[in-house]
Amino acid sequence: MNYGLYLSASGVLSNTYRQDVFANNLANAQTVGFKVDIPSIKQRDTASMEDQLGYMFSKDMLDKLGGGVLAGMQLTQHDRGQFKQTDNPFDMALDEAKTYFAVQIPDRNGQPAIELTRDGRFTRDSQGFLATITGGHKLLGTDDAPIQLPATGDILVQSDGRILVDGEEISRLQITGVKDVNHLIKRGQNLYGMPSQDDNFRQIAPRASVMQGFIEQSSVDPIKTLMQLTEATKAANSNANMIKYQDQLLDRAINTLGRV
Repeated sequence: MNYGLYLSASGVLSNTYRQDVFANNLANAQTVGFKVDIPSIKQRDTASMEDQLGYMFSKDMLDKLGGGVLAGMQLTQHDRGQFKQTDNPFDMALDEAKTYFAVQIPDRNGQPAIELTRDGRFTRDSQGFLATITGGHKLLGTDDAPIQLPATGDILVQSDGRILVDGEEISRLQITGVKDVNHLIKRGQNLYGMPSQDDNFRQIAPRASVMQGFIEQSSVDPIKTLMQLTEATKAANSNANMIKYQDQLLDRAINTLGRV
């Protein structure tokens, strides 16, 4: 098969992947606490290098064309978003970037596990526990236990995470940092999973500042993201056109030049 078809196809696939990431970012422009995903593309080795075929199987002319491109590592930009005041006592925002609320979720075996979130929209569930609006996951205190509120009383959350009900401290929010934000795994419902093999991945945040009555907005810039999406779409279309041109060349080589 024409080598150019492979190169063009790799461009279509890689830029379609970029399209998907940018489209997902744009779709979450209004999602509380959402962090922008950043796609990347890397150069692909030639077939002789990728398959370790050695010099005997290399093609000088084709190797000079390169091996096309592949989707690279996808990263998440963990910068702090803008705050929006709600005056809801159950809404909370973290003033420090790369710090997280800890919540309890069921793992695949139904056992309690811990994941992290920047989405500070909470409510009091039917049992009196502080829980996330999305998914109903229980918010954890510094002792890794769910925080349960009295049935009545005025709730005040101090900047250091202490929760006071009618002036009496009942619990303290667990505000956690992590060893490396690039190893956080997006799970959906604004949750981040952590590497299961690293027990020390979750760490005490060096500085924690909680703002009650605020939420953190999405860090997506809609205009910038729309431009990125448009650029990725044009790149995918350009590579798709190259496939069409390659097909036309093959058609002429076989059906026109082949008659001579």
